[in-house]
Amino acid sequence: MNGAGTRLGVGTHFRLGGETVEVVEFASLATGMEVVLKDGRDRLARMSLRELLTSDRAELIHDRAGPSSTDDEDLAAVVLNRLTKDEKKDVLERAEHVREMLTGYRSGSEDLPRPDEPRPQYAPGLPLRARYEAKAAELRVTERTVRRWARAFRELGEAGLVPKTARAESGLGNADPRWVEAAEEVLKEYEKESRPSVKVVLEEVEARVRTKFKLVKVPVPPRTTAYRWMQELERRHPTFRLSTQRNRDIADRPKGVYGKLRPTRPGEYVLMDTTRLDVFALDPVTLRWMQAELTVAMDWYTRCIVGLRVTPVSTKAIDAAAVLYQAYRPQQVPESWPRDAAWPEHGIPRGVLVEAEAVHGPATGVWGPKVAPETLIVDHGKIYLSAHLTSVCRRMGISVQPARLRTGRDKGPVERYFRTLREDLLQRLPGYKGPDIHSRGLNPEKDAFFFHHELEAIIREWTAVTYHRRPHEGLVDPHLPKVELSPAAMFEHGLARAGYIEVPRDPHLAYEFLDVTMRTVQHYGVEINGRRYNGGCLDGLRDMAGSDIDLDKRRLPFFTDPDDVTRIHFRDHERVWHTLQWEHAPSLAMPLSDEALQFARRLAAKEYTYPDDRLAIALLLKRWNLGLGTSLVERRMALRLSREQVALDLPEQQADDVSSLPSVARVLSLPEQPASPAIEAVQEADAGDDDADGLEELEEELDFYATALKDIDDDE
Repeated sequence: MNGAGTRLGVGTHFRLGGETVEVVEFASLATGMEVVLKDGRDRLARMSLRELLTSDRAELIHDRAGPSSTDDEDLAAVVLNRLTKDEKKDVLERAEHVREMLTGYRSGSEDLPRPDEPRPQYAPGLPLRARYEAKAAELRVTERTVRRWARAFRELGEAGLVPKTARAESGLGNADPRWVEAAEEVLKEYEKESRPSVKVVLEEVEARVRTKFKLVKVPVPPRTTAYRWMQELERRHPTFRLSTQRNRDIADRPKGVYGKLRPTRPGEYVLMDTTRLDVFALDPVTLRWMQAELTVAMDWYTRCIVGLRVTPVSTKAIDAAAVLYQAYRPQQVPESWPRDAAWPEHGIPRGVLVEAEAVHGPATGVWGPKVAPETLIVDHGKIYLSAHLTSVCRRMGISVQPARLRTGRDKGPVERYFRTLREDLLQRLPGYKGPDIHSRGLNPEKDAFFFHHELEAIIREWTAVTYHRRPHEGLVDPHLPKVELSPAAMFEHGLARAGYIEVPRDPHLAYEFLDVTMRTVQHYGVEINGRRYNGGCLDGLRDMAGSDIDLDKRRLPFFTDPDDVTRIHFRDHERVWHTLQWEHAPSLAMPLSDEALQFARRLAAKEYTYPDDRLAIALLLKRWNLGLGTSLVERRMALRLSREQVALDLPEQQADDVSSLPSVARVLSLPEQPASPAIEAVQEADAGDDDADGLEELEEELDFYATALKDIDDDE
């Protein structure tokens, strides 16, 4: 009978419910084995043997010594795994010597002999004492040592041959608990302070021990031991090795169990976050290089980006609402995009539903899936908790769940997207400045080449062409863990798994995310910030402007997209949606933001006494040199206006998948061709005027984006 087992039969004693009971009889039934127990007052009870052996209420009283799970001695596997590679090698070699001494064979079995085994001095027929003496002479140790090895090997195997110094428990096993308590208190006090030296901390710990435990003498560890214990405490309370900012972040981690939301279908959880891009870009309005921020919305289950927006300097609440607007109404893909990068209009991938146009003609559609979020996970920024955004989400049944403070893992997938974007795309673009000041080049702003809307188009195309189609390590099906899944494939998987996706029940619901302006309908239409909109759908509402009805009842809500003020949307009294065009929209072949128009008006007012919007737009295009411009000549004009005369080209070694994106290749490989007719017309109208001085005076007076370069000026 081995030492790990114990006898169970009639007469075996158990401790059950605080009383000592004895097994007096066994009974074999159809339901299993049962035993009859008798306590100290001769009361009998019958109990299942399985319950008796596994219940927490019952404890077997052993009749002899043997190993137990509650022993203070470490397990053999633990002792061996504490060893270093060289220490484990020495222990295994010593075990071979002991086996040869005991059996005559290094393997321990005569069935697995090595060459020239058994050696004469270790022949199995020799007395064991003679073999001990031969091994001691061979290894140049005492006979007492080899006897101790043999005894330890018989008892614990290879683990018994581990030296006591290596067998000792590492870490704080031998430290006085009172000293450890005082040391942890001192380290916690330095969480918000500058980094101290280990020597200073040990001196404070010693003083704290003497002050806190006056009545009891706590032994002070030697200097080397104290340094070793402090190194172990460093793992629990980082203070010396990491940056102080990192140490504060570690100290602020939640103390409880790390939880995680587990999405089960597309659209169940949508993550939203904003980050400052690590690349400079030119602002198309002021023609200055400045910081850019990226706001994205990501479907957690599929890792698909359902909305993104690049804004100069900072992000506002309307920008966050515009990103959600894209989730309901994704933008159309350009014709230059690859066929597999476009999603159908309804948002369902072609792997599930095939369109006839996708088979017989060019692929058309949107750049990402269309989903209706069920839960929106955001941080505590004001732009995400604005009254407009939260009220719209409440009306649409979208639960807004703020992440925990200073807990980046709550939005881990979107943070990983930002890192992938920087490593795979942004660092290959001109104007890249690195993730922090320590990674910044000498003068990265001199390479600013892309305008903000171009940078957004590049990020959007890279996301649709590369990011959505590349396998991600974080996308795993537990039933098929070896299958590599991309966000697009995960969307198909989620649709097949859940059987449905949440889509907007009404496409016009997306308008509710836009900015709302209350206006009355006049005989000429609707006027918003000096812009006039008109259309035939206003015919029945024009007479209300001068009626006796109260002003509150005559005013209607109009919804405006801040990225495109050339059109607005409204709902009439019959709850039907209509779109109105700006009176100057036919002269534009592109969207125009509200900020760009306001800047154009101020630019025209600087040079003309009575400017109108048409002239203001023409002057803006002349300064912009990009709205209708497609040649390198026009881009060089823009760079001269921004006082940055640098030849901008990507190095040949970076001409990879990033430079092959149509949005990047179109800008970096523009042919030399004449300037656009619209810009030439404005230039002819102002022929003979030197705009350089006027533009410099205007830039000095305008406070538009006045704080854009504040961070860079501080760094310099």
